[in-house]
Amino acid sequence: MSEINKAILEKANAAIIKGDNEGFLCYCTEDTRWVFIGDKTLQGKDAVRHYMATAYKEPPRFIVENLIAEGDFLTAIGTITMKNGQGIMVDYSYCDVWRFRDGKMAELKAFVIENK
Repeated sequence: MSEINKAILEKANAAIIKGDNEGFLCYCTEDTRWVFIGDKTLQGKDAVRHYMATAYKEPPRFIVENLIAEGDFLTAIGTITMKNGQGIMVDYSYCDVWRFRDGKMAELKAFVIENK
């Protein structure tokens, strides 16, 4: 299961890099839940779709440094560069903890910190 979940996330991430948000969303459950620790929670695929349309107007650039899997969970650690609210490209470090259900991404807990 661990290797399958890694492959799913890698395919989903490849879609984001190409600016294909719908391609990414096909790997998420309809009731997917994204929790950005200390910020906001998105409930459902439509909420995530709206977030991506706003936050990823220009596809982010990111590097996954480590993927750590156990059971239904997959942790991705890396860096991401994306535009902030003022349109300035900003570098962040992140740790995403994904929970999979039935071969799809059902929940995300995202820890994101701006690199200074």
